Amino acid sequence: MLPTFILSTLALAASTALAATTCNGHSELCNRSYGNVTFVGTHDSYAVGSSIADNQDQSVTQQLNDGVRMLQVQAHNTSSGIHLCHTSCSLLDGGSLSDYLTTVASWVKSNPNDVISILIVNSDNLPPTAYTSAFDSAGLTNYTYSPSSSSTTLSAWPTLGTLIDAGTRVVVFMDYDASFSSVPWIIDEFSNMWEDAYDVTSQTFGCAVNRTSGTAGSQLMLINHFLDTSYSLGGTQFWVPDKTKINATNSASGYGSIGFHVGNCESIWGRNPNHILLDFYDSNGNAPFDLAASLNSVSAPTNTVSAGSIATATTTGSTGTAQVSASKLSGAAVTGRLDLGLVLGMVLGVVGVMVGAGRVL
Repeated sequence: MLPTFILSTLALAASTALAATTCNGHSELCNRSYGNVTFVGTHDSYAVGSSIADNQDQSVTQQLNDGVRMLQVQAHNTSSGIHLCHTSCSLLDGGSLSDYLTTVASWVKSNPNDVISILIVNSDNLPPTAYTSAFDSAGLTNYTYSPSSSSTTLSAWPTLGTLIDAGTRVVVFMDYDASFSSVPWIIDEFSNMWEDAYDVTSQTFGCAVNRTSGTAGSQLMLINHFLDTSYSLGGTQFWVPDKTKINATNSASGYGSIGFHVGNCESIWGRNPNHILLDFYDSNGNAPFDLAASLNSVSAPTNTVSAGSIATATTTGSTGTAQVSASKLSGAAVTGRLDLGLVLGMVLGVVGVMVGAGRVL
């Protein structure tokens, strides 16, 4: 019979061993800290379509199937609850947060070996308790990760295997007004993660800290790797995706590419970013995911990402017309013709207020 101390040691080893053997597609990532993994993400992941205000080609389900593991959303308070809109719900209304999260929850339940993240841009400064009912109704709350404190240092994040074994595979951040005491699983972004500049129109992608409330060197790093083009109307700037340079922006290498941006981060910070937000992530097929795999020192994914078609919205002066869509979660878009001058008149004032508040549009 084995001595008691040996039995105790074996029991302890069994209790601490990871059950997960594949994490986010790779066995090597199971013992890797969340703070030491690079994830591909989608900026305005709900804004799907071909209008001037859309940022993605593929539905959120397809984004996740293709390998996206960070979903950024922009939440707005409306008379019918929290909706996901681009700057203004008059410009683009991507539907309710509840419907969106229901779609995400369905994917999460079907993919038990994957950790994903959601970043909420809290446009109307709602309290975190305003978001709990949408997560509850979607059946997603039980999958969320609650840290032990309001701020977690880079080295203290759990491994992917630990998150998967615990069933807490959804890491939720919110940019402003999070409260650890009231909703601990909605994590304050800038206490735990910093971002570089957004709404950039230059391909230099410098990787300097733009927003944080902590010490950048010991925080997660999110880079906004999407290029915009700007318009000026009534003295206010208006940003939309620069689709003319999308193939260069979403390439693995070359000036203004993802690799170029990551290289700038490595030279400044000595490490890779944790999250890389993209517009039209699928424009270059597997390129972003192959690069992320290389950064994570794992093999390239075996699935094939089909390059989507990016339709450029055409405008004809300030009184012309533009296609504006109310994108559905299935990826289908319902479009209507709106006078561009009217649309911009409705939204540009909102843009100015939101940019001043430090929001990602």
